[in-house]
Amino acid sequence: MCRTPLLLLLAAGVNTVVGRAQEPAPPPPPLPNILLIYADDLGYGELGCQGATRVPTPNLDRLAASGLRFTDAHSTAATCTPSRYSLLTGQYAFRRQGTGVLPGDANLVIEPGATTLPALLQRAGYRTAVIGKWHLGLGRGDLDWNGAIAPGPLEVGFDECFLLPATGDRVPCVYVENHRVAGLDPGDPLRVSYRQRLDDAPLGRERPDLLKMPWFDGHDMTIVNGISRIGYMSGGTAARWIDEQMADTFVARAIDFLERNQDRRFGLYFATHDIHVPRAPHPRFVGKTAMGPRGDAIVQLDWTVGRLLDSLDRLHLTDHTLVLFTSDNGPVVNDGYADGAVEHLGDHRPAGPLRGGKYSAFEAGTRVPLLVRWPGRVRPGVSPALVSQVDLLASLAALVGQPLDDDDAVDSLDQLAALLGADRVGRDHVIEQASTLALRVGPWKFVAPGQGPAYAAKVGIELGNARAPQLYDLRLDLGEHDDLAFREPERTAALAARLQALREAGRTRPRASR
Repeated sequence: MCRTPLLLLLAAGVNTVVGRAQEPAPPPPPLPNILLIYADDLGYGELGCQGATRVPTPNLDRLAASGLRFTDAHSTAATCTPSRYSLLTGQYAFRRQGTGVLPGDANLVIEPGATTLPALLQRAGYRTAVIGKWHLGLGRGDLDWNGAIAPGPLEVGFDECFLLPATGDRVPCVYVENHRVAGLDPGDPLRVSYRQRLDDAPLGRERPDLLKMPWFDGHDMTIVNGISRIGYMSGGTAARWIDEQMADTFVARAIDFLERNQDRRFGLYFATHDIHVPRAPHPRFVGKTAMGPRGDAIVQLDWTVGRLLDSLDRLHLTDHTLVLFTSDNGPVVNDGYADGAVEHLGDHRPAGPLRGGKYSAFEAGTRVPLLVRWPGRVRPGVSPALVSQVDLLASLAALVGQPLDDDDAVDSLDQLAALLGADRVGRDHVIEQASTLALRVGPWKFVAPGQGPAYAAKVGIELGNARAPQLYDLRLDLGEHDDLAFREPERTAALAARLQALREAGRTRPRASR
């Protein structure tokens, strides 16, 4: 008499369990928009949230306060082209020839059709764009700037682009929109050369009286907007940029992109020109600091970030957008123009507590600001995780559910947990590229013997080159002043061997098991 109810209860329980097991899993959270803001030559110590006091950065500070600020984040190189190459390809630039700092007429150094960060986002249904500084070359062979400019960003994963082709101190001083020079008059053809003079227009070294910003070293050729540049350029008068309007121009393009794509997923790579030379901020920023054009350019950079963040708020996109802010390499103060940057520096420390700067194998060459914000997914705070820009490709691929083939992004590791704050350790090692290579393994820093001078007098930066290997313990010596190589010979040899093995392996990311 009592068995039937018991069986009925058991059967009911089984049916309940089976029913629950058959319920569909809850859908994953929607993929975020991605806004990657890439500053130029911005040092570790330039922001208020990193300790700066002489230059106000309220917008970057509020981004840091609402997101995660990293204290051990790295670009892959101490100069811009190799860092940008690694960022987009997931491959250390030292593995590929021709990825050093490029002239303005260089050809594209990323292979069309390669697996790149924007290409992966495209596969995941994102609308992608690059706005701002490119400096990865354009076209093939002898490029005709008056025709179709290809291959370029559109051939490596971007749906649209509006570019500063190289750097502000190099010709051509025009913008490229998709496959054409923007605003070019066909009756005034543009010519560019880094080998020979193209016309009889005065050069900076001949007519210093025509310059509003004197050149200091090497920036003494074609004059555009009262500033002499590296390289020769003729024609294209209507298309030439005005330096003081560059930040406004890029911001307007970025906001237009956000507005046009507010109802779909987007990935925007916004690469500012600030604070690279020539530093010619808009007049409304001039005098905002006591540091001259370099300090005022930092204020302009901060304004740029604020305009983008405000636009996300206005379009109700903030909660649905992963924002990353970082820099392509460390700081440089005097870099080719007599703009008063050295004289007005005061007690501002562009690299903070670090040694070196742009071009240097010391930490300030590649340790850069990194701020990450994604409301609801990234808890605000500070992370000591060791992270590298080379990992953005694999990490964002994991985020958007795009697998990588074995030969894709060979140095990019999935560090999504670190970027989102769940892992406070990050990588176990990272390679830093300057004129020599350095290897970080946890707190230990090994610098391989280097060729060339130890000090770059023209820019006033210690390059980190030495004939003997160097070893530093960054836990006790963040400024890299106590070389332990001869006191720790076994550790030095082990790190040298590991760096050599990583170079010879041709990759960092392990191959998939078969």
